Amino acid sequence: MLDNKSILVTGGTGSFGKHFIRTVLDRYEPKRLVVYSRDELKQYEMEQEFPGAEHSSIRYFIGDVRDANRLEMAMRGIDYVIHAAALKHVPAAEYNPFECIHTNVLGAENIVNASIRAGVKKVVALSTDKAASPANLYGASKLASDKIFVAANHLSSHDGPRFSVVRYGNVVGSRGSVVPFFQKLVREGADSLPITDPRMTRFWITLEQSIDFVLTSLDRMYGAEIFVPKIPSMKITDLADAIAPGMSTKIVGIRPGEKLHETMITEDDARTTIDIGDRYVIQPAFKDWSAGEGSWKDATRVVENFCYASDTNTHWMDADELIKILSGSIAR
Repeated sequence: MLDNKSILVTGGTGSFGKHFIRTVLDRYEPKRLVVYSRDELKQYEMEQEFPGAEHSSIRYFIGDVRDANRLEMAMRGIDYVIHAAALKHVPAAEYNPFECIHTNVLGAENIVNASIRAGVKKVVALSTDKAASPANLYGASKLASDKIFVAANHLSSHDGPRFSVVRYGNVVGSRGSVVPFFQKLVREGADSLPITDPRMTRFWITLEQSIDFVLTSLDRMYGAEIFVPKIPSMKITDLADAIAPGMSTKIVGIRPGEKLHETMITEDDARTTIDIGDRYVIQPAFKDWSAGEGSWKDATRVVENFCYASDTNTHWMDADELIKILSGSIAR
């Protein structure tokens, strides 16, 4: 699928970006892999992991998704764009709302415009479970971003870029997530782990699963879909006990903008959602959208009032499954 193709990854030095680049190099023979990010130190460090002599297809572009001209320059000759750049930290977004909007919303607009002008073939934008029924600015900004990428298919010409979105939950072990935070506390000899609320649940996906999901969605997309994987949930208290069995916990309260449970498909979204086996597809409500159930093998519509939420999920992760994941899938 990606042999002899040119791919650009925004936020390419992050947990997802680096592992995505490594996976593509392992599986395919791309013409170019463009790492687009704004941190020169992270790019320098990444160059040490992927020496140029061995990985001549990698290119490093210093740039920000806020910079429309730089994006357009970076996308020249690009076939596929994976948009992973975002301001993702919930408290940081609450405290710095303008920065969140400029990166997550206006940055999405810049990606769309640059992709159309550069003649890119496909764009997959990474979203989050927090974009469904958002309770914080980060989630609201990603919902706006999702809407922008879905609607972008109207702006593109018949033979122009196709845009789709992938939406999934917390990535086990990614930088800034609760798993490495808990592990750090354990290593430092903490006598308890901070728990925001004992009732809290979250969706969980491994870094490897998220990359496979993006790649298969890139391959299967028609344009304007929001792809949602079927992944397990876990209570935050069970996660803490799996990481540090027997260690006490301390309730510290929910942070601004946090929810007890996350949702990936709302009841309203369910009206246009189909089940295609390993994932759900939220189809756009466009009357002229050409890819219906008939375009997906064995697709079925979800039941009325369907809601895909972390607390009502039928698939739950247990401690053994988490430990197995942590033993080999922690992001570097």
